[in-house]
Amino acid sequence: MDSIQLKLCDIQGRLFERSTAYGSEGFIRDFMNSEVARHLDSPYNKLQWMGEEYLLDELRDEKSLTQDGEKYNPEVLYWIGYLYRYWASSRGEASSRIYRKASAKTMKRNYLAFHTFDPDIAIDDLIEINRQKQRA
Repeated sequence: MDSIQLKLCDIQGRLFERSTAYGSEGFIRDFMNSEVARHLDSPYNKLQWMGEEYLLDELRDEKSLTQDGEKYNPEVLYWIGYLYRYWASSRGEASSRIYRKASAKTMKRNYLAFHTFDPDIAIDDLIEINRQKQRA
């Protein structure tokens, strides 16, 4: 991961951290399946340099975000957003596909165990959890 990719991880983490006005599961689902996320997944897109406030405005324009539902702790939200972007950048996987493997609930459930891990190890463990779930 280069410094630019790590900066994008931080921007997405801050975006998720700022989403506390919305139900967290709905916000995360909507973001990970949005055009905004698809643009961030691309090798280069101008949205990557707009900052979290602009990205939140773009997402509001695209999706009908709801305030309903549980609101996760901002630290948990930051970690989820950061790790999702790290996963997309380091593994070349689309946000929508990552979300199908590790939903908001899965990420929240594993936060306490994984948030101190190296991101690559946390991602490997989340992939393994998904594999085991698929086999069951």
